[in-house]
Amino acid sequence: MELADLRAFIQIAEYASISEAARVLKQPKSSVSRGLARLEDSVGAALVDRSSQHLRLTDAGVLLRSRAMRLLDEADDVRAALDGLAERPRGRLRVNAPYTFAVGLIGPMLSGFVRTYPDIQVVLDIDNKLVNLHAVDLDLAVRVGSLADSDLVAQKLTSVALWACASPAYLQEHGIPQQPADLKRHRLVARIDDVSQWGFRDSEGTRVEIDVRPDLVIPEPAVMLTIALAGAGIARLPDFIAREAIASGHLVQVLPDLQADKVDVHALYTSRRALPVKARVFVRALFEHLTATREDGKS
Repeated sequence: MELADLRAFIQIAEYASISEAARVLKQPKSSVSRGLARLEDSVGAALVDRSSQHLRLTDAGVLLRSRAMRLLDEADDVRAALDGLAERPRGRLRVNAPYTFAVGLIGPMLSGFVRTYPDIQVVLDIDNKLVNLHAVDLDLAVRVGSLADSDLVAQKLTSVALWACASPAYLQEHGIPQQPADLKRHRLVARIDDVSQWGFRDSEGTRVEIDVRPDLVIPEPAVMLTIALAGAGIARLPDFIAREAIASGHLVQVLPDLQADKVDVHALYTSRRALPVKARVFVRALFEHLTATREDGKS
């Protein structure tokens, strides 16, 4: 059995669709279908039932899925051990990260990283949705915010503050909030199309939380920045996105005397025993870069 075919099969099982598996894997549908056929020939049994609108696993498919995930983890461990024998980290390193974080924090560290490790080819896979690391050819993923329960290993890299920000023109027209409750009288820009909570802490550590129903819903923070700069309302932005605009006076941090909520940033990977050396040096370099960025950004 080819490992690539097993990875494709796990993705088919995950999405109950050959077309969706091909999209996530960035492969032609015909290639994924041929890989599934090779697996079925190898085991001598059908792995999926194609008779209904959505694919479902056969008994053989259910059994292979659980075994295949363990096989792929073992393969990752072998690759990590072999990488560790090399004098210098080398090989292709695929990292999955959301767009805003990739542009704002990973991108600036890459030039220094590839100069230090010229034998590592970094492939940055940008996607705001967490992909199945067991099913795709990824070494690690970087995610911002709360993590869903999973068997992935999570390593904290840093924390990001969420600042409420608006343009000077907007605040001049609509007034400056003096306390969190005042935000409810403003046009608010948020990432989620539902009631959410914006939290703040005062100097004594007392937390104040308000329910926010946004007037504008923008899932991508980089677009939220553009909307806030244009004076559309008050947006809650990651500090590394908003910092430059605030320093230049194009944005104003609302309620600056209160401590804003923070979210954690993690590196996620599958191996429980050994992270490949090329991935270890990347995670260490990213951690050091984020630590330095955080120190430089302190006011």
